[in-house]
Amino acid sequence: MILLHDAEATERLGRALGAHLREGDAVALFGTLGAGKTTFARGVLRGLGFQGDVASPTFPIIQVYDTAPPLWHVDLYRIEHAGELEELGLDDARLDAALLIEWPERLPRLWADTLRLGFDIMPDGARALTADVPPAWGGRWPPR
Repeated sequence: MILLHDAEATERLGRALGAHLREGDAVALFGTLGAGKTTFARGVLRGLGFQGDVASPTFPIIQVYDTAPPLWHVDLYRIEHAGELEELGLDDARLDAALLIEWPERLPRLWADTLRLGFDIMPDGARALTADVPPAWGGRWPPR
């Protein structure tokens, strides 16, 4: 478990991870509303060199960023049926982009090599981050 005391710490860890992302990577962000997933995503994008505005893509569902590697920021909160997921093309996107997925529990399955990060809100407002790290991420988590 990693304790993130504030939004700056959450974004800083995301930035460190972003510097290590590769094409084909998938990162799943689990947590309730307000747990810090989008703050973490902003940090990932900063780590990839993106300086523009970063918002949760709840309404467009996918926001594609022209970074190196390209990043698909995906928010599945509004997905109601499995058929909607097929239209998104996430399997194909992994061929030349990295995926950052909020609300991944809406997917019927995650890829075996997905880095799974869970954000929990602590009573003092800090965030507790837990990670399920597949072997493909060896040496890249936790990022330094």
